[in-house]
Amino acid sequence: MGLARLAALHGVATSYAPSPGATVPVPDSTVVAVLAALGVDASTPQAVRAALDAAAPVATGTLLPPTVVVWLPLDAPPAAVGALPSGTLLRVLTEDGVTVEWREGAAPHGDAPADRAGRSPGPGCGSAGAEPHPSHWGRLPHGVHRLTVCARDGRDARATLIVAPSVLARPEGRQHGFLVQLYSLLSSRSWGMGDLGDLRELAAWAGHDLGAGFVQINPLHAAVPGAPTDPSPYRPSSRRFPDPVHLRIEDVPEYAYVTGRDRVRLDALLEKAAVLRVSVLEKGALIDRDAVWELKLRALELVLRVPLGPGRRAAYCAFLAAQGRALDDYATWCALAEVYGSDWHAWPAGLRDPLSAETARARGELMDRVDFHCRLAWLTDEQLAAASRAARDAGMAVGIVHDLAVGVHPGGADAWAQQDAFAPGISIGAPPDAFNARGQDWGLPPWRPDVLAATGYAPYRGLLRGLLRHAGALRLDHVMGLFRLWWVPNGVEPTEGTYVRYDAEAMLAVLVLEAHRARAVVIGEDLGTVEPGVRESLARRGVLGTSVLWFERDWAGTRRPLPPEGWRENCVATATTHDLPSTAARLRGEHLVLRHRLGLLSRPLERERTEDRAEVAEWRDRLAALGLLPEGTHDEEGEIRAVYRFLLRTPARMVGVWLPDAVGDRRPQNLPGTWDQYPNWRLPVADASGRPMCLEDLAASPRLHGLMEIFRPAPGPCTGTPGARRS
Repeated sequence: MGLARLAALHGVATSYAPSPGATVPVPDSTVVAVLAALGVDASTPQAVRAALDAAAPVATGTLLPPTVVVWLPLDAPPAAVGALPSGTLLRVLTEDGVTVEWREGAAPHGDAPADRAGRSPGPGCGSAGAEPHPSHWGRLPHGVHRLTVCARDGRDARATLIVAPSVLARPEGRQHGFLVQLYSLLSSRSWGMGDLGDLRELAAWAGHDLGAGFVQINPLHAAVPGAPTDPSPYRPSSRRFPDPVHLRIEDVPEYAYVTGRDRVRLDALLEKAAVLRVSVLEKGALIDRDAVWELKLRALELVLRVPLGPGRRAAYCAFLAAQGRALDDYATWCALAEVYGSDWHAWPAGLRDPLSAETARARGELMDRVDFHCRLAWLTDEQLAAASRAARDAGMAVGIVHDLAVGVHPGGADAWAQQDAFAPGISIGAPPDAFNARGQDWGLPPWRPDVLAATGYAPYRGLLRGLLRHAGALRLDHVMGLFRLWWVPNGVEPTEGTYVRYDAEAMLAVLVLEAHRARAVVIGEDLGTVEPGVRESLARRGVLGTSVLWFERDWAGTRRPLPPEGWRENCVATATTHDLPSTAARLRGEHLVLRHRLGLLSRPLERERTEDRAEVAEWRDRLAALGLLPEGTHDEEGEIRAVYRFLLRTPARMVGVWLPDAVGDRRPQNLPGTWDQYPNWRLPVADASGRPMCLEDLAASPRLHGLMEIFRPAPGPCTGTPGARRS
């Protein structure tokens, strides 16, 4: 019982419910290991009692939790201060340096001003004569502030105060757009994989010619260097900074000023890049990120020899100042990784600490290389900004939708720079479910919820602010992680993990605040096992969900496909994702053939085929009943158009077209459960025959234009002139 009480105090579950009516106990050894990762010793009964005794006075004596949340417009004072004694003095120092004071529970005296500019809160509460005015909560500005309270009995406390809008703005009207893995979208100018120049071209074309409102791409986070590099964009070195492998070298301004022997070398690299591109687009080669980066790195080392002009130098210095310590740490890790390898755990002991004297000395010795990596981050930021501008200039209502991975590589830059914020000896994953009886271990260290709260969620705020700089929207992979994550201690099976809870109110408040500041939409990937109340909490704050055609059924009743009017409004509706079969492959059952060939089916192929055919037939019947698919039609292009017409019948605010669907691609970009058996994250977009297609081919594809025609506004009923877009 003592261990269970201690676990509950720290948000660690001692059991979980994989399905309604079923409860699975968590092994005590797992609870002990997870508590240890949170800095709590529970290794013996005596240690448990000592930890409980230490927690008791903290739990009963504290006036405030580390972080307090206020939602505006204000429905009620924040729950965290609801139990403060009457007459408690509250003082808020806003992020702009303005002081606001009042006493809790006192009757208001007139219409007191909401702030006192220029007053210093001082080191303690003191006895300031603050005007009593409980409505001050509702008059606070949005932002991250400092709250100090002082009770009449002499107790005081300080906390981070997050004041966020109660709900995010959602996209206006119905928006449609493409979903694409950027690396897979090569153009005739790519260096062997899609880049930010291709993204800019895609956004401009899709916005101007197709009326698209957004383009959603995979995470562009910095990868962990290696040989070979992990091609998955969901296991990055850093989520804070983008990977310079996505740079379009020719778009770097200094590229035009490379001369002499460096120009000869640069031209030779261009020729090699063309060979890489041709090998992928014409000879069936896989996308080779390492080969692309080797060429780009050599090219950038030549281009960055060109001195910056005064204006460019000023812009670079402003970027350095804005990014501060986070960029310095990231660039230092990159420079050290070039010398000592990409896993900081194997570095010399002194360099494993980013704050050590040894690291400071190495930073100085590698100053030129640290600056080089800072320059790469700046150039990538500039090209991200250019892609975002192209989307806006093309009339996109949302623009570029960036993707936030759920975690980072344990040996990468973020895990090195923010060691205190990550739980040691733990990785996150998923418990056993109907799709994976062994559970999942993703090999990503989790953030410690206690450290996040104690720091006012500073690491999380910095991450979001960086990602939202040039985003019209942000998609959060596994958005359920804002509420709880499945922690797996190192050395045990994923089945023996447990859930650890986060302060979802604070995590959501930071997310909504930063997205509001960036005027961005937020999309949560809420597929799979979702605990009750999560989708409702996200929707209440304006976070859109993700709805995929094949999963939308009446699971609580008939289990038949949901009619379009039964879908939720606040979502991105799509037919498939990067982890699922393309629509063409699903309609023809080709995904099962692939999984059977790779030994991934848990049941005989014919049994799987029988169930799959029945499911597809059920959807065909639904499409036919709605008049979207003429009876007897088995034309693949017609069926795919019917699927997307169905999505347009739903009330979904955003409809995403998986770009490979538009040209009949059969291959999934990622096949979960495989590593080297399948070329995950290395396939270019291809047509129905498997022939790779470059961006120029896509733009000219009759099949693509035939599908996108269904998204065009209907003509006016009388004049034949274009009508308003669907809403």
